[in-house]
Amino acid sequence: MTVIKNEGLRNFLRIAIPFVLIPSLALSGAIFFGEKSYALVSVLSVLLTVVLFIAGYEKKMVGSRRAVLAAVMTALSVAGRFIPFFKPVTAITVLSGVYLGGETGLLVGALSAVLSNFYFGQGPWTPFQMLAWGLTGLFAGYLSTILKKNRILIAGYGAVSGLVFSLVMDVWTVMWYNSGFDASLYLKAMVTALPHTIIYVVSNVVFLTLLAKPFGSKLERIRTKYGV
Repeated sequence: MTVIKNEGLRNFLRIAIPFVLIPSLALSGAIFFGEKSYALVSVLSVLLTVVLFIAGYEKKMVGSRRAVLAAVMTALSVAGRFIPFFKPVTAITVLSGVYLGGETGLLVGALSAVLSNFYFGQGPWTPFQMLAWGLTGLFAGYLSTILKKNRILIAGYGAVSGLVFSLVMDVWTVMWYNSGFDASLYLKAMVTALPHTIIYVVSNVVFLTLLAKPFGSKLERIRTKYGV
């Protein structure tokens, strides 16, 4: 795996990719390019997450080993999306960010959306799912020191993540329906999506409560043993 050595460039990419480029792609795809643009937007978003992942590591060996772990976590996340109603995608993305770093969390979240949608259906909603789940993993990495302290904190983060995921997807719903953002329609979309939001929140809390300790201990052991 190629690594980016320039620290200034790496710091620039850590800000520009998740907070400017990927959100801009999702929004511009929905506003300017129509439904047929989602495939290009999704591919570009995946490439950006890979670039950010590479930018997160100075040593080739560390990045390569963490890429293997990211692939395993992504596979588990994609498989988990086939569970009816309660789905552990957010939980696995959060754990990836907390124990493997924010760049890994972003990659796992984004890939989980685009890969699982080959079965569940690709569409203009895919880039927004990638954005929502990816940022969930990224911020989990930023807050890892706090979230590792106990299961209550990480479960609380999961609850907030479920709410944020719903709010992000409501943005897409309004823009798809209205060809632009409208605050009143957004409020109606939030109310309409409330049952789904509750399911997101509850499922995240349940899965993180159950998985945080066993997954966390195993990932910590792997990090220590292999230096990732």
